[in-house]
Amino acid sequence: MSVRIYLPTTTDVLAQEVVAGEFVVAEGVEPVVAESDDEGDEYAALLTAADASTAMAVERGVAGLRRVVLVFETDAVPVAGAKLPVRQLVSAHVDVEDRDTDSDPDDDLAWFIPSELPHLL
Repeated sequence: MSVRIYLPTTTDVLAQEVVAGEFVVAEGVEPVVAESDDEGDEYAALLTAADASTAMAVERGVAGLRRVVLVFETDAVPVAGAKLPVRQLVSAHVDVEDRDTDSDPDDDLAWFIPSELPHLL
């Protein structure tokens, strides 16, 4: 049985990982798992991961504060240091415009298929 996880990250890390062809669960990053496959639960998991992405961007001093959430289908919830191959990536959700720290946290993110990621960078 597979698990769908929502992995928060930042634009600078995304750029590095797309080039590397795999995604690493960073130390201190908690993948978010939806409580069920209900659309509302999945959306809540996406927004929780988006909030974590903003916090990561602020902590790292990433310009633009664009939220980035990567959605993976995995066999289990990965731990810090786990490598997730691009073949397990289902989609990416990314802000298409820079944000301020006081931007509405409920703003929608744009949805991208994995093959579109190189064009975002």
